[in-house]
Amino acid sequence: MQRRRSWWYQGAVDAIIPYKEILQMYWEKATSFVNAQCDGLEPWQLIGLTISSTLISVWLHGFLFQSESLTSRTKKQFFKLLRKMPFIGAIIQKKIDEALNDVTSSLSFLKDEKDYIKALPEQGMSQPEVLEKMKDYSSKGDVRWQDGKVSGTVYSGEEKLTHLLVKVYEEFAWSNPLHPDIFPGLRKMEAEVVRIACTLFNGGPNSCGAMTSGGTESILMACKAYRDLAYERGIKQPEMLVPVSAHAAFDKAAHYFGLKLIHIPLTKAMEVDVQAMRRAISKNTAMLACSAPQFPHGIMDPIEEVAELAVKYKIPFHVDACLGGFLIAFMDKAGFPLKRRFDFRVKGVTSISADTHKYGYAPKGSSVVLYSDKKYRSYQFFIAPDWQGGIYASPSVAGSRPGGIIAACWATLMHIGESGYIEATKRIIKTARFLESELRKIDSIFIFGKPEVSVLSIGSDTFDIYRLSNFLAAKGWNLNVLQFPSSIHLCITQLHTKPGVAEQFLKDVKDSIEEIMKDLNAKTTGMGAIYGMAQSVPDRSLVAEISQAYLDGLYSTDVPCSEKHMNGSPGHH
Repeated sequence: MQRRRSWWYQGAVDAIIPYKEILQMYWEKATSFVNAQCDGLEPWQLIGLTISSTLISVWLHGFLFQSESLTSRTKKQFFKLLRKMPFIGAIIQKKIDEALNDVTSSLSFLKDEKDYIKALPEQGMSQPEVLEKMKDYSSKGDVRWQDGKVSGTVYSGEEKLTHLLVKVYEEFAWSNPLHPDIFPGLRKMEAEVVRIACTLFNGGPNSCGAMTSGGTESILMACKAYRDLAYERGIKQPEMLVPVSAHAAFDKAAHYFGLKLIHIPLTKAMEVDVQAMRRAISKNTAMLACSAPQFPHGIMDPIEEVAELAVKYKIPFHVDACLGGFLIAFMDKAGFPLKRRFDFRVKGVTSISADTHKYGYAPKGSSVVLYSDKKYRSYQFFIAPDWQGGIYASPSVAGSRPGGIIAACWATLMHIGESGYIEATKRIIKTARFLESELRKIDSIFIFGKPEVSVLSIGSDTFDIYRLSNFLAAKGWNLNVLQFPSSIHLCITQLHTKPGVAEQFLKDVKDSIEEIMKDLNAKTTGMGAIYGMAQSVPDRSLVAEISQAYLDGLYSTDVPCSEKHMNGSPGHH
């Protein structure tokens, strides 16, 4: 046996010797070439060349490897130069100005506003006067969400719950969780909300979390936690792999925290392509993310399959259940079991975000971010130990937070209870399945993928789907307009389960399509035209610039006119 091993070893050595000699020959040629090139150079020149080549290498590495891809940066630079060219730049700017005017004129919330309060009243108003003025403000707008004609937005609106929330908020109006020693009851409420959520999503004894102001902040906190964990692991340029259908809060997190965002394509079923995600994993991958369900089309990503990747490559995995978290947690008991598991029962899922202010029916401004283990949550926290004002520590982005919102969220959970959530889930999913079934029967439109929860995304290969959005808007409906691909969606809430609402929606869709089919070549107008135009613009920075007009409009205190941009908006000459 020993002789056999010696023979095998000697054979291996003999086999390697020719390759060693070849490598040695090439090495001698390389060194001779370099020495010949350096022949005649003085020492200071060699030192200078070494330093300059090192600096160029460092610069080149920094230029090539950034959070934004080289392709994206090159494209931006190209379009920036294009806009500076005299003739072409003027044409582009003219088109931008036209688009800006189209956007500002289409902002319904600015129409018919004749006056604004721009300074404090010299004498304070009486309470009846303030309440009267408030009524005037609350009555503005043409869309009545109470009638169930709005997609998402208001998820309950139940009158008795509203009265309860008003009383609870009144009790905790001046409270602030930043001071748990002064408001210990509020601290207990927040801790209980988080623990209830951990239980709902089948977290273990080490599961934990925090309350936030909404889904965006919940996602931001998870991304911040995993970025800091990546830094600790020695990853200098952390990346996150996110489906193209994931919420834009991931883009915001990448922008805020200096993460590189890698978008993963979808399959024809509108689910994230797991194989594409596997191929995108690298030594810089800091986190994986999926949606349960995603916002655009209401499709559940294959959480279990992605979780296998997370376990295999030891990467944190976040499940964004902000939209439907408080539906999918009850669907099994409501008689609508999901095809795949999505929560902490799935090995590899390390965090979940879920909005209590959506299907949790709490007032706006509350969400939870949950972790499978406290070791992950610790990276979310911010602590400034050396501040002169004392040791500053906060669990999320905000310092002071409205205690009334936390108390109202707690009260909502207590009031509705498990049975209430199960019944609400039954009504919503039943309505969603009914609408999906009936919409699929209508010629010239289709439903994207196979939605399992509460969102139905509608497209068409026959006509511009944005025309259907415009027709429905004329009938009082307010749906979400989507892009890439062009589509519109309805997010079903408790308001849509009221008698006759779903039937009225189907009737209005059918009537609208009947009108559209009379003239398939008619031009799309309004916000639909703007979305159609925006999708066709290759320079996405132009779309962002035009979108700023909308954001400016939110803070406008000027009476809109065709010659004027929104408050604070540049002239764009």
